[in-house]
Amino acid sequence: MTPSDAQLPVPAALLAALQTDDWFAGCPAAFQQALRDMGHLRRLAPGEPLFARGGQADGLCCVTAGALRVGAHDIEGQAAVLAYLEPYQWFGEISMIDGLPRTHDAVAEVASQVLVVPREGLLSWLEREPGHWRDIARLACRKLRVSFVVLEELAQLPLEERVLRRLRLQAMGYGSRDTARRRVRVAQETLAHMLGVSRQSVNRALKQLEARGALRLHYGEIELLDPIRGAA
Repeated sequence: MTPSDAQLPVPAALLAALQTDDWFAGCPAAFQQALRDMGHLRRLAPGEPLFARGGQADGLCCVTAGALRVGAHDIEGQAAVLAYLEPYQWFGEISMIDGLPRTHDAVAEVASQVLVVPREGLLSWLEREPGHWRDIARLACRKLRVSFVVLEELAQLPLEERVLRRLRLQAMGYGSRDTARRRVRVAQETLAHMLGVSRQSVNRALKQLEARGALRLHYGEIELLDPIRGAA
């Protein structure tokens, strides 16, 4: 077992940090405590996978430090990024529910840490407390709503607007935050993979958005200037 594979204990103080996520905060206290108690922390080096597409459904996960790319590669090896996950966003609920293989790769963008709640232990707990399946369903439904929005934008909007809306979605943590972040840390290459276009196209769109006053480009960050509901 390598150091990054080690299963680290979960500090009690992490519970308060996890409550910054809307989904987790909306779960009953007993379920929150159970997720923390059953989970373990796993550290990942930059570029290290947490799991791979087609892999075993081994648990419900939450980023607690760093960031993960969730996506896949096509037959030509081109990357497609569906989401860029930051603390304290939960994921992995699809395979947790149906027990089928993982639908995508989850890879650390930088040195990261993930809370992993093993599937078998969580299923056993839910058998004893079946009312909490509704909370798992809420998490899945939140992701489904975001997916519908992204599909609609892909079909109807020009690239410039798609870039801006994806940045806003990132700022809201894909629906996990009440208050949007003003600054988004995401590489243009990653943003291009999210939108299925070239980095050059994303760069042009960002410069056009900056020229119209929608955002400001900084080194390694993008500052959103358009009014965002709930932004601080």
